[in-house]
Amino acid sequence: MPDHAAPQYDPISQQAKDTLFQAASYFGADDFALIEKACDYAFIKHQGQTRQSGEPYITHPIAVATEVAKWQLDAKTVVSALLHDVLEDTGTSKSELAKEFGGTIAEVVDGLSKLEKINFNNYIEHQAESFRKMVLAMVKDIRVLIVKLSDRLHNMRTLGSMRPDKRRRIARETLETYALLANRIGMNPVYRELQDLSFYNIHPRRYTVFQAALNRWHSEQKEAIAEIMQAFQLQLASYNIEAKIKTRQKNLYSIYNKMRGRHKRFAEVCNLYGLRIVVRSIDDCYRTMGALHALYKPRPGRFKDFIALPKSNGYQGLHTTLVGPKGVPIEVQIRTPAMHKTAEYGIAAHWLYQNRTDQMRDEAVIRTRQWLQNILALQQDSGNAIEFSEHIKVDLYQNEIYLFTPNGKILVLQRGSTPVDFAYAVHTDIGHSCIGAKVNGNPVPLRQRLHTGDTVEIITREDANPNPAWLSFVVSARARSAIRSRLKNIGKEDAIILGEKLLLQTLTQLLPQHLLVSETVKNKYLADLQSKNIRFEDVLYDVGMGKLLPVSVAMQIADLAGEKFGGKTKLSPIKISGSPVSNIHISTCCNPIPGDAIKAALIPEQGLIIHSDTCENLFRIPVENQLDADWDCLGKEGKFSTKISVISQDQPGLLATLAGCIAAQNANIENVEMPPQPEGKGDFVEMRFGLSVTDTKQLNQILHDIQSIPQIISAKRLYG
Repeated sequence: MPDHAAPQYDPISQQAKDTLFQAASYFGADDFALIEKACDYAFIKHQGQTRQSGEPYITHPIAVATEVAKWQLDAKTVVSALLHDVLEDTGTSKSELAKEFGGTIAEVVDGLSKLEKINFNNYIEHQAESFRKMVLAMVKDIRVLIVKLSDRLHNMRTLGSMRPDKRRRIARETLETYALLANRIGMNPVYRELQDLSFYNIHPRRYTVFQAALNRWHSEQKEAIAEIMQAFQLQLASYNIEAKIKTRQKNLYSIYNKMRGRHKRFAEVCNLYGLRIVVRSIDDCYRTMGALHALYKPRPGRFKDFIALPKSNGYQGLHTTLVGPKGVPIEVQIRTPAMHKTAEYGIAAHWLYQNRTDQMRDEAVIRTRQWLQNILALQQDSGNAIEFSEHIKVDLYQNEIYLFTPNGKILVLQRGSTPVDFAYAVHTDIGHSCIGAKVNGNPVPLRQRLHTGDTVEIITREDANPNPAWLSFVVSARARSAIRSRLKNIGKEDAIILGEKLLLQTLTQLLPQHLLVSETVKNKYLADLQSKNIRFEDVLYDVGMGKLLPVSVAMQIADLAGEKFGGKTKLSPIKISGSPVSNIHISTCCNPIPGDAIKAALIPEQGLIIHSDTCENLFRIPVENQLDADWDCLGKEGKFSTKISVISQDQPGLLATLAGCIAAQNANIENVEMPPQPEGKGDFVEMRFGLSVTDTKQLNQILHDIQSIPQIISAKRLYG
């Protein structure tokens, strides 16, 4: 920018600028001068522009830069934040910006600028292309994402002047994408605030009610929390451990989510204390955990060691849950100061540690780089911007599990991953050539779900190719996009051969022998295809490419055969009631009911057997014999059998009370069992009910009603 007198700021803009420079006081003279130059440049470029609220537009980029400065990032990131809307909103060229502030800043700002709306068919396509542009710029320089999150944070804080429908749209986009991106790079406070701001703008009344209830709860629990903190301090002092103890509040959105997901009331979700303890060293972390376990009993299965096994975003710490006074759970997080910085700032903590080597900083950076490389692979394998955006969103919705290669390397995958997901996480070529797997030394089906601690060995063959059926069970975006990409590149001849193999296998499983060898039926099917202008080769190709399920071909042939012979050979899914119908049966090993995710298994001489998609018996059935299924296709009239277990304090009239709860929801009791109780449990009783229900919604309401009875210890569904 040419030398000239500093511009005259209006009072509102000047106040915003003063706040920025107060937050940026950690910079040296040269960096401070660069920020001041960028602030003046942005002020001049945005002069005359206003926000929807009527404030000068410059207050927005200054606020974004102030947030970045509060995170104590480098000067180039602060400058990029100040200039982030200059290319998009003022007609300034990228070359002009590069001339004034250098290529790095110009690249970051360009990555943050949306594409022009010309040449796009619709709003969704434009949004997807702009998002892809931003993500690919983020891969080159993670500061693009950091500035974008600060931008989105300020926009969410100031949504009040917009129309309600626009507020809700922006809030949903934030919740589904930007909050998860913040979590993915470890910026936990930003993640939580974006969630709560989204919740407020989508459900303002619910938010207000929840906030008032949470404030009341904290007010009522002050004394109890203070007593626990004092007990912690005395216990740690007796172990010569220096520690800072703080209360940790759950954000409203996480409370709301748990209430919905677990069908619990507000008081049940909030009935716990959260404390965070910061100690000097890793050794002190483990000693602190031991000291606290000596003070209050730990709850079994609630200890997590994220120091030995860091999260994918670099987060480290120890988590444990203690049984506090009056049985109230106490959730405790234990960290070192460096871990705490990483937990608060995530990858942004990299800039806080630039002048020294730090193992945790390096861990976070390495894991983020791996994630960014994965994004590049997704981009290469995605057909278009919309598909790419969906892959990214799938990748963000992950609950993590920790798996081991045979040589002890740790891989972090999302919950529900299979050996195929694992193979593609190791390397794309390993995934493409995968033909089998061993988990903990034992051969397993490729669709088996993996669990934390599993050691996975992938068996490969050079000439192997992905099976289209894999797309029905892989959960990772990387695996899904790589499989689709490879299938697109399979030659037509190879796809036809694969389709013929899959179709023959399915027909052999589904059709009676006399239909398989009937030339009359075959000719009738080919004639039917010809009447529709379809070649049989095209059918085989579509099956081989995963575009057409082989079972649908079998059903069509069965339809034609039924017409020809007048017999009951139609195998297409028809409406299902609780009892077996035609060649489709409900599995008795897992008793799925409408609302459950399901799979259909092809069993010789039995037809289609409907299983819950998590049923362990599915793991014993070849992938090629499993089909996607849903209740809309199968029909869901009638009643379905299921089982529940209820554990309660023993008291007169208990069975009548439980039967009343079940009858009130119009469900039927098929049978009742009372298994013998272990010794020492004389005050408690377990009852197991066989129920006849319409769907999971009705079942969940029954469980909720039973759990609301004061004497009930637990009520849950039984499988199998």
